[in-house]
Amino acid sequence: MPESVSRRDFVEQIGALGATWMLALSPAAMPGVDPHHHGATAPPTLRYFSAADAREVEAIAERIIPSDDGPGAKEAGALYFSDGGLVTFAKDQRPIFRDGLADLSKRVQATFPSTRRFSALTPAQQDQLLKSMEETPFFQAMRFAAIAGVLCLPQYGGNRGFVGWKAIGLESAPTYAPPFGYYDRPEIRRKMSGGAGE
Repeated sequence: MPESVSRRDFVEQIGALGATWMLALSPAAMPGVDPHHHGATAPPTLRYFSAADAREVEAIAERIIPSDDGPGAKEAGALYFSDGGLVTFAKDQRPIFRDGLADLSKRVQATFPSTRRFSALTPAQQDQLLKSMEETPFFQAMRFAAIAGVLCLPQYGGNRGFVGWKAIGLESAPTYAPPFGYYDRPEIRRKMSGGAGE
């Protein structure tokens, strides 16, 4: 992420992308998740990543959407969105994450021989490595997962406390009652139907 762009600016710029993707995601893609439930969820647990790999994934997500002027990917729980996705709707991306993490480990050891883990590097060192990986499928998958993990419904594992939505000015509605929106209002529906049903 360019140094001149703040976390808040970045999240605002990709807000529409993340929201559109989550609207397109079928509720059936993540078994056991009720997309209409907006209450508290159980504490997250890892379902795919090992504890060691989870530290690396979380560290990468934290550099993509850092905690500078507000909660970032780490606080939003983007790790758990990625983890849950890899056992449900994104199973086909497992090789990308597996091979990408292995490649990242090799790059860390080649560039910083005294360090074995990406998560142990300084933020500047982490950014240096990530910039060298920006065109790889792994970084692209991680970037998308970090963004979606910040903007998804909390039931999908990320966006804890709706911190991502708050960053882009989107309010959570715990219940929905008609009229749902402008085009659902009775007077608008009548106008659009040419007065049919009056």
